[in-house]
Amino acid sequence: MKVFKFGGASIKDAEAVKNVGEIITGYPDQKILIVISAVGKSTNKLEEITQLYIDSNSELASKIATLKKEHINIVESLSNDHKTDETKIIFEQLKVDIEKIFGYLEKLFSNEANQDYDIIYDQVVPVGELLSTKIVSAYLNSINLLNSWTDARKLILTDSSFRNAEVDWQLTEMSIQNLEWEENLIVTQGFIGGTKGNFMTTLGREGSDYSAAIFSNLLNAESLTIWKDVDGVLNADPKFFNNTIKLDNISYKEAIELAYFGASVIHPKTIKPVQNKNIPLWVKSFINANEPGTLINDNTDKDDEITKYIFKSDQVLMSFSPKDFSFIKEKNISEIFDALAGQKLEVSTIQNSAINFSISVDYDKNKIEKLLQTLQEKYTIKYNQGLELLTIRHFDDEILAKLINGRQVFLEQKSRNTVRVLMY
Repeated sequence: MKVFKFGGASIKDAEAVKNVGEIITGYPDQKILIVISAVGKSTNKLEEITQLYIDSNSELASKIATLKKEHINIVESLSNDHKTDETKIIFEQLKVDIEKIFGYLEKLFSNEANQDYDIIYDQVVPVGELLSTKIVSAYLNSINLLNSWTDARKLILTDSSFRNAEVDWQLTEMSIQNLEWEENLIVTQGFIGGTKGNFMTTLGREGSDYSAAIFSNLLNAESLTIWKDVDGVLNADPKFFNNTIKLDNISYKEAIELAYFGASVIHPKTIKPVQNKNIPLWVKSFINANEPGTLINDNTDKDDEITKYIFKSDQVLMSFSPKDFSFIKEKNISEIFDALAGQKLEVSTIQNSAINFSISVDYDKNKIEKLLQTLQEKYTIKYNQGLELLTIRHFDDEILAKLINGRQVFLEQKSRNTVRVLMY
C-alpha cells in the first residue's frame, strides 16, 4: 500500500486535476491512499475570508462567491469531457456537495464572530480541503479510477490546540486501522483533523505533508510520495539561485534539518512518522512524473556532498533586556518561552548575552503584538522586522562571504555543519 500526497499547485485547475488522474493511472491495481491539499491558493483566500468575517467587512459575500465560482468552473471544465449518463450523475452530485459545503459557510457566517480567532480559523479554512477532495474523488470516479472519499476529520483525531493541533496517536491509530477499503483508492484531506467535540482542527500551515506521513505510519505503507512542482528536493530555492542541484538521495536526518531550517519542499513534522518505521519518502514532480525525484531514507552517505542553502524571509528579531538591568537567567528565558508558547510562535534563532536574550520568529502581526504586550512591563524590547534568515548546510567561508557581501548582519551563528545569518 502506497500513500500519495498532492499539493495545491498539482490541482490548481481542471487540467491539473486531469494530470493527477494520469499519474494514478500509472499505478494500476495498486492500493493507494491519496492525500489532497486545497486547490491552488484557496487556503490563502479562506484566510482572507476568515479575517473579513471577524472584521464584519462588507467584501465577505463577494469573496465567498468568487471562491465558489472558481471551484464550480473546475467542475464544469472536468464534466465537459464526460457526457455519459453515469458521469453526469457523478458531476451533478459533486455540485450538490459543493453547494452543501458553501451552505455550511453561509450558516457559520450568519452568526456573530464571537470566538477566538484560532477557533474560527479552523472552522473556515479546512473547507478548502473538503472542496478539493470532493472534486478529485468525483473526477477519478468519472474516469473509472474507482475510489472512496473519506473524511480525515474522523480519522486524524486531535486535541483542541486550534491552528496547530496535536495528534492523539492512540485514537488516530484506532480510527485509521479500521479504515475500510471498498476500492483500491481512497481520497482524503491533508492538513485537517477533528476533536472529540466535532470541531475541525488544522495541523499547522502546509500541514498536508504531515497528514500524509501520519497515514503512512499508521497504515505501515511501503512508501510515501509527495508530488511537487519541482523535480525533487533541490539544494536551494530557484527563486534565489539560478543553478540549483537536485538531491538524488538524502537521509531522514538531513531532511529534518533542512525542513527545520525552513526548506519549503517538506513540512518539518513530516519526517518523524516515516523515519520511525523506516518508510521511504519520495519527492517527485507531478509535471515530470516519470523522473526519479529525490529519495529520503536512512542512507547518510551523500548528505555532505552538496552545499544546501535555505532563505527565510519576513523574519522579526526581538531582543529582551530586564528593565532592572539584571542578568538573563533561566527564569527569564522560561518566562519568555512561556509567552512564546502562549502565542504559538515558533523560534527560528536564539542568542543570549549577560543582559540580552534575542530570538527571531516568522512575522505574524497579531501574535507578535500580543507577545510584546505580555512582556513589555518587565523587559525593554528592541525590535527589527523585514529581515532575512540565511542557513547554509555544509558551508565554506568563501561562499558565506559572497552571500552576505553588502548586507547588514544582525546575528551570525556557526556550528561544524551549519551557518545561520540574520540580515537585512
